Amino acid sequence: MSGFSRRSLLVGGAGAVGAGAVGAFVAGRATAADVPAPAASGRVVPFFGRHQAGIVTPAQDRLYFAAFDVITDDRDELRELLAAWTLAAERMTRGLEAAPDGAVGGPYVAPPADTGEALDLPAASLTLTFGVGPSLFADAAGRDRFGISDRRPAALVHLPHFAGDNLDAGRSGGDLCVQACADDPQVAFHAVRNLARIGFGVVSLRWSQLGFGRTSSTSTAQSTPRNLFGFKDGTANLKAEETDELNRHVWVQPGDDVDWMTGGSYLVARRINMHIETWDRTSLGEQENIVGRTKGTGAPMSGGTEFTEPDFALTGTGDAPLVALGSHVRLAHPTSHGGVRILRRGYNFTDGSDGLGRLDAGLFFIAYMRDPGNQFVPMQRLLSAGDLMMEYLEHTGSALFAVLPGVGDAGGETGRASLGDGLLA
Repeated sequence: MSGFSRRSLLVGGAGAVGAGAVGAFVAGRATAADVPAPAASGRVVPFFGRHQAGIVTPAQDRLYFAAFDVITDDRDELRELLAAWTLAAERMTRGLEAAPDGAVGGPYVAPPADTGEALDLPAASLTLTFGVGPSLFADAAGRDRFGISDRRPAALVHLPHFAGDNLDAGRSGGDLCVQACADDPQVAFHAVRNLARIGFGVVSLRWSQLGFGRTSSTSTAQSTPRNLFGFKDGTANLKAEETDELNRHVWVQPGDDVDWMTGGSYLVARRINMHIETWDRTSLGEQENIVGRTKGTGAPMSGGTEFTEPDFALTGTGDAPLVALGSHVRLAHPTSHGGVRILRRGYNFTDGSDGLGRLDAGLFFIAYMRDPGNQFVPMQRLLSAGDLMMEYLEHTGSALFAVLPGVGDAGGETGRASLGDGLLA
């Protein structure tokens, strides 16, 4: 039976299919390409391409990020899982179920092959972006887990400890990661939930984070959003339209590292708690001095409009720089890092309260880059040591992943038919 949109399941008939979901995914990859796009409204972001979607894709407004531990020692099982994830992800990004006849059309006596909470929802611009962590290549004792330690990229190492870090091991690291972004939080959750269901017995969820409200723009067509401190965030972010800059700062180039990473990128994830109650008792003048921008328009304190370049040499009363020496804008600016830039793609989050009457909320920082050791690490060292904003921040989670190159339809465009081709070949 051919596939159909989530919505059509509520009004159409259903045929019976076999129960072995993962095996069907691995063996039946070509069938997904024959499934028509969903009729329901909602933008569809193509899954196939040289680079994975969800990096330079115009940032959606909702996030569900998940890190997994691989609990099998069987390399073939890991390879089959990534092939299964490829097929399921491609379907779900088109607004389809994770498997044909998944939620209600399969055998009545077997568990459904789709969990069903997105049956009546459109694609909602869903993107699914996959990465691998350094622990996939070797465990804490240095054991080569899957015979691939010689394929670990040199740039894929655990991030160092930074000043001000108070990391929770339960919110850090991971062998695999999935970033699900969508215009609808239930669509994003459904996608990760079904990937976890498909991976039962091969992976287990290590930690996850829900995000609401993007804190950066990845396209010139998007306005600049605000973070939970109330300031515009990501004004100077890299944009999808800056092709040359993306090649320079985001995409791994031929000869950079191991061949299989060409076309990929590196993802840094940091869970940053904001001391919101303290910030809310800080004067507007001090807030703007800390950030280095006005709270209303986002213009730099040296004057102009939001997109005016800060003038770090301009001084005011007493010859003090108008953009403070320890301001976030000054220390994060490319001129403080030899021209290095990163592509930010973070989200606001709230996880209730901390039990002490304070909000457990802040920024789930996500950034993509070509070389974390030469881009993120020096930047974060400078910020953690001198950023005035650090008084109001606490980094509680941290991870680095190598984001796999994109997948080509039937191996056509890229020669890669599944996630992990090249790495696990």
